[in-house]
Amino acid sequence: MKNIIKCIAVWLVVTMTVSHHSCNFLNVDDYFEESLKYDSIFTSFRNIDRYLWATAALFPDEGNFTNTLGSFASDEAFSVHPTQYAGMEFTLGNITPTNVGTIGTRWNTMYIIIRRANTIIENLRVEPPRDMTTIDIQGVLGYAYFMRAYAYYNLLMQYGPIVIVGDAPMDTNEEMDYYDLPRSTFDVSVDYVCDEFERAARFLPLEVPSTFFGRPTKGAAWGLIARLRLIQASPLWNGGSAAVRTFGTWTRSTDDVHYVSQTYDERKWAVAALAAWRIIETNYFELHTVERMIDTPPLPTTTAALLAGDYPDGAGNIDPFRSYSDMFTGEALAARNREYLWARNSASLTSFTQHSFPVRDFNGLGTISIPQKVIDAYRMVDGQTIETASDEYPYRTTGVMGGSNRLFSGYRLNNSVHNMYVDREVRFYANIGFNRAFWFCYSTGGSFKEREFTYFADGNAGRGSVFELPNNYNISGYTVRKYIHVDDSWGTWGNAGADGARRVQKVYSIIRYAEILLSYVEALNNLTTSHTVQDADGNSYTFSRDVAQMKQYYDLVRFRAGIPGPTDTELASQQIMQELLERERMVEFFMENIRFYDVRRWGIYERTENEPILGMNTEASEASGAFYNIVPINHSRIRSREMDRRLILFPIDLNEVRKSPSMDQNPGYQQ
Repeated sequence: MKNIIKCIAVWLVVTMTVSHHSCNFLNVDDYFEESLKYDSIFTSFRNIDRYLWATAALFPDEGNFTNTLGSFASDEAFSVHPTQYAGMEFTLGNITPTNVGTIGTRWNTMYIIIRRANTIIENLRVEPPRDMTTIDIQGVLGYAYFMRAYAYYNLLMQYGPIVIVGDAPMDTNEEMDYYDLPRSTFDVSVDYVCDEFERAARFLPLEVPSTFFGRPTKGAAWGLIARLRLIQASPLWNGGSAAVRTFGTWTRSTDDVHYVSQTYDERKWAVAALAAWRIIETNYFELHTVERMIDTPPLPTTTAALLAGDYPDGAGNIDPFRSYSDMFTGEALAARNREYLWARNSASLTSFTQHSFPVRDFNGLGTISIPQKVIDAYRMVDGQTIETASDEYPYRTTGVMGGSNRLFSGYRLNNSVHNMYVDREVRFYANIGFNRAFWFCYSTGGSFKEREFTYFADGNAGRGSVFELPNNYNISGYTVRKYIHVDDSWGTWGNAGADGARRVQKVYSIIRYAEILLSYVEALNNLTTSHTVQDADGNSYTFSRDVAQMKQYYDLVRFRAGIPGPTDTELASQQIMQELLERERMVEFFMENIRFYDVRRWGIYERTENEPILGMNTEASEASGAFYNIVPINHSRIRSREMDRRLILFPIDLNEVRKSPSMDQNPGYQQ
């Protein structure tokens, strides 16, 4: 194999970026500095280890909501700020093959990682350093295989079908034809990436020491396989009407093969079920729970008998609010949280919390708005929807709570809040900031802690409070509370450290056990007959629509939230269960960058994007009584949002497409 890489400064690779422009997405050697022979990397375990983790550093911070598809490119969140969110630019149609933005550079970056991983694997195969033991080699190989698979995974999630370059590091001084590779079909792409994760999992540990928190484990590999298998089985990618409608004419130019299967295969749901069941069967992972405390509220009277048992048979001995919320605020010890199949410390997520705070007085950015449809998806405290609310816990659209403030599970609900926000399930309070919600901000002092945030026109977070920054306000009356710790504060105007203001470090959950449980239920729900499938070791498993198992694992998620699971009537209907799962995932995984992919794989993207974006009337004062009228959001950046099938996938940079004639562009974009 030719090697034109001249040399590299090993001590610099940790800080290298990918801001340069390569001549081709496979040609990455011009990133190296000329100070140390490239071959020196592979003369010692220490050098290889440094090169390995420098490669890992090229992955983006998954908790960076400002530069990712996901929440702000779906119906989950939006902003009127013109520059803050790449996801908003995507929904506005501003991302094109000639203007892919910063998020569009991931095509190149992921192939850089793939090439580096291939280089590590090839060198360890040919001649490993003498100071590496067999265990050392297996450890490095496990991480190298995982990084390669995760790079392909990122490409698959953003762009769809991938270009598979194989195992060997490709030479960089060949003619253009050498690099002219077609994209694989979607099914081949998913199968390949899952096989790569399987290969990595054979070497990866089930857990890592606390000091290495964030490094991938078997659970990370298995969890991402389960996510991909569920996507592969879903209507958009599995020959359903959505697949035919969306991709019926998309064929590979080199051989006219459909990129997306046009024939439905129910067996894929069984494969997805096995991918999730393999994780459940370990009995290693579990949902995070916190024991009941003195301020844990009693169970609702209407559901007390159903939930009286100890978790997992009920919610009698746990604090549902803390059990859910503490995972995201930074309160829970992340390194030993077995709900995380994979999570990483995220400086970007910690910084992102500033967007939830108002500008004036609280030194926030105030750019996040949450639509009313998200608010309405949350159930009442007894598990009823707002549409079917009980007499004991009614959903009321007029008046305020009144009486005394309510204190529960470390949360404070002031008597001034509107009745729409009273007696809602705990995930609502953990996730959503609403008008007159109480924010503790304990790390700061004076008048800037223990405050209500108000979003009406003349409120402290309203439009009238940001005349210096006219785009930094909340236009719907709702913001993200999910990642805010009671100590978190951004200080005062222009002074992030005022009076000791600080933020608790955040962990971003890339995939957690709750997703596996709901994915397993969804996979079983879509089976109409029994299917026998084999795992990677050749063991056979048979799956069918087992309502007892569906209830068992769905209940785990619901009970942790302090509400009952699905009824027998609901379980009996495939359609009703699908609707329940869609609503449950919207609530459980709010602001975890999952909704974007869910609405697409279900084939409901066109419907969800066509629904009007509603919110409170933030142009009105609270005193007028008009603020609490639910109205369409009237702003140019909201009116200009596009609903187009091309937005199912992200465009590949036109320069890359034109340099590789066999590589087709995504449908709807310039070739």
